[in-house]
Amino acid sequence: MATTAELLDTEAAAPSLSPPRRIRGDRKRRSAGDWIVLALAVLFGLVVAVPFLMILVNSFKSPADYNASGPLSLPTSLYTDGLVAFWERVNFPEKLWNSFFISGTVAVLAVALSVLNAFALGIGRVKGRTWIVVLILLANMLPQEVLLYPLYFRFKEVGLYDNVWSVIIIFTVVQSAFGTYLLASVFGTFPKELLEAASLDGASRRTILWRVVYPISRPTLAVLLIFFFIWTWNEFLIPLTFLVSNATQTVPVAITVLQGDRLMDVTTTSASALLGLIPTLIFFLIFQRTLTRGITAGAVK
Repeated sequence: MATTAELLDTEAAAPSLSPPRRIRGDRKRRSAGDWIVLALAVLFGLVVAVPFLMILVNSFKSPADYNASGPLSLPTSLYTDGLVAFWERVNFPEKLWNSFFISGTVAVLAVALSVLNAFALGIGRVKGRTWIVVLILLANMLPQEVLLYPLYFRFKEVGLYDNVWSVIIIFTVVQSAFGTYLLASVFGTFPKELLEAASLDGASRRTILWRVVYPISRPTLAVLLIFFFIWTWNEFLIPLTFLVSNATQTVPVAITVLQGDRLMDVTTTSASALLGLIPTLIFFLIFQRTLTRGITAGAVK
């Protein structure tokens, strides 16, 4: 009787031992694939990082050192005259404030305008909403060169030429066009039951927007805010056209104008590129977790 019990126990235990073996085999196979993906990601990251590393290396290299060893070698000594020269020539704190003020204002205003437009199109269900969204999408696809001629004369007439608010108005409209198109699709998928329940409780449209729609879409709005800030910071053509005086120029415009106006050596040029890159890098590192949360929340929805 004991022998039979032992056999039954052995047979009952046998199936429970086999799955871990299969799981271990699956883990090994997944681990090999993960290592391949990781190696490819590291390789791609190195390729992307090469230009930034060259800028960093050549920013602290003297012109004589650059001429003697080329752009790929490490500096023999720490040379900071290029950074100091560019900082003093363009009054970099002033250009940094101009870029920060323009980018921050555009990001906030564009997100607010996108939310209002998307609420009317996605939840308010205005007549002809499909054609309005298509029109906004087509307007967003227009190249910036098409806008320069009419906007130039318009801002000349109203006295906003060579004023930071001209660039803020342009980019607020341009960025909000993309934001409206994106958020209108997101708001259109909101559960009707939730909105109807809020309406039955006596909530106005403003209350629904602030108490219901905004908390749910806050991660998406945070992602849009970060993207609008970075996109506006890196813009060049429109700020170059509408901000002609030295006191209103942004960082990218100041770098290009100085390179064209006064001859600079390669190391000073690299130093100017490094100073222009650091603020956006710091901004991205600060809001990296917010960006990740926003993308993850959108994927879960």
